[in-house]
Amino acid sequence: MFKFVLIISVMILSLFANEALEAFKNKDYDKAFKLYEKSALKGDTKAQSALSYLYANGLGTKKDSTLSLFWLQKAAYGDNSNAQYDLAMKYISGDGVNKDNNKAFELLTSSSDLNNKNAQYNLALMYYNGDASDQNISKSAELLEKAAEQGHKGAIQNVARIYMQELKFEKASKWFEVNAKNGDTSAYYFLAEIYCELQSFEKAKKWALKSIETGNSDAKKLLKKCKLDR
Repeated sequence: MFKFVLIISVMILSLFANEALEAFKNKDYDKAFKLYEKSALKGDTKAQSALSYLYANGLGTKKDSTLSLFWLQKAAYGDNSNAQYDLAMKYISGDGVNKDNNKAFELLTSSSDLNNKNAQYNLALMYYNGDASDQNISKSAELLEKAAEQGHKGAIQNVARIYMQELKFEKASKWFEVNAKNGDTSAYYFLAEIYCELQSFEKAKKWALKSIETGNSDAKKLLKKCKLDR
């Protein structure tokens, strides 16, 4: 019986959430606010996060940064990954709170564990720079790859370079190939360099020539160094 009541409660919250989102999309902010507030008071963390946004921007209610922060914290400590990420970024920037990298690190870790790609990316930066933790390049690369696999553009652009820094050429080449396909011409030279190191000379020559076409003089030198100009 208790399980049935729980399911009904979840269904009601879901209906409120859908109706609130529809109202928000239609710019009926007064209605959206009332519906999100009703769900937020019942513990719906998505509604709490949405309510925080409405208070922050004065949509459907008077702008109130204190209440915005209150509801964001409620959502974050209720394990809402997006709220955890948003709150972490506030602690990093000092937006409405005192700057606190340690709190940001904790929140990004929680959000990252819930597979939030934005949290994974920013946590990777903290590990790479040694912010609120010891510098850990391997952990940074691991998190960047998780974010990259979910399509995070910044992670896709950077993970290959971190793997190259670690001399993990096979993993680096995988992501440089993705970057090259995405139109990053700087990836051409790196691929040529990696494949030369791996003694995959046909691939190295292919990418060196493509890099030369972009005007990269270093690629010409690499071509000779690896004896690819024959």
